[in-house]
Amino acid sequence: MEINNIVDRLEALIATSVRVPATQKTFLDSRKVQELMDQLRLAVPQDIQAAEEILGSKEEILNQAEVERRKIKAQAEEEFRSRLDQTEVMKEAQKKSSEMIQEAEHKAHKVLSQSQLEARTQKAEIDTYAAKTLRNLERQLNSNLTSIRNGLALLSGLETMEVVATGSHSLSNNN
Repeated sequence: MEINNIVDRLEALIATSVRVPATQKTFLDSRKVQELMDQLRLAVPQDIQAAEEILGSKEEILNQAEVERRKIKAQAEEEFRSRLDQTEVMKEAQKKSSEMIQEAEHKAHKVLSQSQLEARTQKAEIDTYAAKTLRNLERQLNSNLTSIRNGLALLSGLETMEVVATGSHSLSNNN
């Protein structure tokens, strides 16, 4: 997916950026970071469109099931009409035709149910993947934003927020 590629490039930018000596801070090229952010904004709709195309295949499966049902039904009706002239066979043909129609409708219903189940499963998987990707992106962006803010604060001699390994924040004065 395009989002993963962009996140990889963002990580590479962080890894190759200049580090501030005696700190865990890094100077980032804001132009490059902004470029990657713009690319992320464009990539998310493309990934969503790809997911919608997958869901679109659901309609194709349902249409195929409907065509098959109609085909089987038409064949059953044709066979029924061809046997109408025969008296004894007529009753048997009616019975068989009815069974075939029921069987065709049962098969069509089964295919339709299976298609709907697969479509729901695919949608759930897509939703899970999108949520996971967005959470990872949010964590990475929050980390990057904290690094950027700390770098700016360090440069301006203001109070900086240092992130402690436990995830809590503490303020310290660098003056």
